[in-house]
Amino acid sequence: MKVAEITFGQKLKADVLKCDTQAFVDKVVEISQCLYINPHWLMVVMELETAGTFDPAITNKLGYTGLIQFGDAAAADLSITTAQLRKMNALDQLDYVYKYLKPYGRKMQKLSDVYLAVFFPRAIGKHDGWVLQTTRLNPERIAKWNPGFDVDKNKQIQVWEIKQKVLARVPKNQLKYVA
Repeated sequence: MKVAEITFGQKLKADVLKCDTQAFVDKVVEISQCLYINPHWLMVVMELETAGTFDPAITNKLGYTGLIQFGDAAAADLSITTAQLRKMNALDQLDYVYKYLKPYGRKMQKLSDVYLAVFFPRAIGKHDGWVLQTTRLNPERIAKWNPGFDVDKNKQIQVWEIKQKVLARVPKNQLKYVA
């Protein structure tokens, strides 16, 4: 697949990726095949998580970093640190994206599942009305930390809200590739 053919391919910049854009797309396609997912889905998730930049060093205010915003715990599970991930080029960091997503491989049946694997894995495959929460994190706290996903502003985030926000990132002319 050519750079121009993949969703958000026009946003890929070699100087930001710190690698060749075609090599990056080729690896996205390769790992997507290994994960049994659509490569356009992975591109949408990375575009959202990097605020549209695809910068492997991007770090948010909570310290999450990289193409899928790895946290300290996720990085440690992969035997690496977020500081090490920040120093990588995008091509090398894709190896860790793959390792992170691999346990969810056959569970990710649609774009929202791929995003949920990154954002809140417990919600993969749940119905649209399911509320994001854990025994340690109540819905209000999750909504407070992620206000952009609380579409209806009811202090909780449901799966339908994640789906809506993720799909809203996709350009209309690219929707056919992610459906």
